[in-house]
Amino acid sequence: MPEPEKISAPPWFADLLEKELGRWITLDDDQIHRLWQHYEILLRWNAKINLTSIPRGEEMVIRHYCESLFFGAHIPSDPGAISVVDLGSGAGFPGVPIAILQPTWRVTLLESNQRKAVFLRESTRGLPNISIFARRAESAGSTFDWLVARGVDPKEVLKNVPRLASQIGLMLGEDDFFVIRNIFGIAWSEPVRLPWGDRRVCAYGEVSRGT
Repeated sequence: MPEPEKISAPPWFADLLEKELGRWITLDDDQIHRLWQHYEILLRWNAKINLTSIPRGEEMVIRHYCESLFFGAHIPSDPGAISVVDLGSGAGFPGVPIAILQPTWRVTLLESNQRKAVFLRESTRGLPNISIFARRAESAGSTFDWLVARGVDPKEVLKNVPRLASQIGLMLGEDDFFVIRNIFGIAWSEPVRLPWGDRRVCAYGEVSRGT
């Protein structure tokens, strides 16, 4: 299948990414174009199926793209290729921005909703480091270096550790993190607060030995 035509990102989109992320991340023109391309497809498909309730424009870019990029930039990993599975990927967050930010990483988007999986396939054409698994987590036979998730019940996510991966990254509210941090045999690093308010954090952990 041919790669979709590259759509030039408008200045407001590139400027917003630089304004919000410039302290942590430098994106090149190709990465910005790929993020814009996903954003444009998301807007079109969202009129047909419910992918996000966040309105288009600045709020959507910050909540979906900036937060996912920030999250991906803080995943503690050695340089080089690693494998990541995004459980319950939905509209592709945080997996798609992570794959664009880290082109040497292999990112699998795990989504059991078939219509959302079709969207993920359409919106990630031309991103060779992304794979789509249209199945439930229990049916995923592969293992990965990292399991990441956002907008999924963290207790449900943690049921898949260490079967899917021994390292985990979650985007969640501070209160939700306090609930899970001592009960699942995960050695958590100090959470990193997302800089856009609402008391949400990026939490990264590893299965404790003996778990």
